[in-house]
Amino acid sequence: MNTQKEKLSLLADMIALARTDGKVKDIEYRFLRTVAEQLGIEKTTLDSLFTRKVEQVQLKPESERILQFHRLVLLMNADQSSSPEETEKIKDLGIRMGLNPLATNKVLEIMHQYPNKVVPPDVLIRIFKTYYN
Repeated sequence: MNTQKEKLSLLADMIALARTDGKVKDIEYRFLRTVAEQLGIEKTTLDSLFTRKVEQVQLKPESERILQFHRLVLLMNADQSSSPEETEKIKDLGIRMGLNPLATNKVLEIMHQYPNKVVPPDVLIRIFKTYYN
């Protein structure tokens, strides 16, 4: 991950997903904090993203877009429940990221087969390779 703009854009997408069901739950916020820390983003900056708009930046390498989609899936399932609205939001985000909709749908379909709906990274990568253009 290169720029600050990319990092803030990723976090803004994650916040948008977390807000889909009307409220960001504590467990979702903790997950967002963990991702922010991994990206080198301070808590105050993360918190500011809840009230300000950031420029949407498209990640260049597909591998980074797949990683972000994986984070979104993990966030969606952090509270052990996902609504149809969250599923639609994550599909829309996947399309906006330029990921193959068949691959993202497959991930969302098979996540129920894994403990806590956590699709292992190798399985996720295999799915995207299968549908690679």
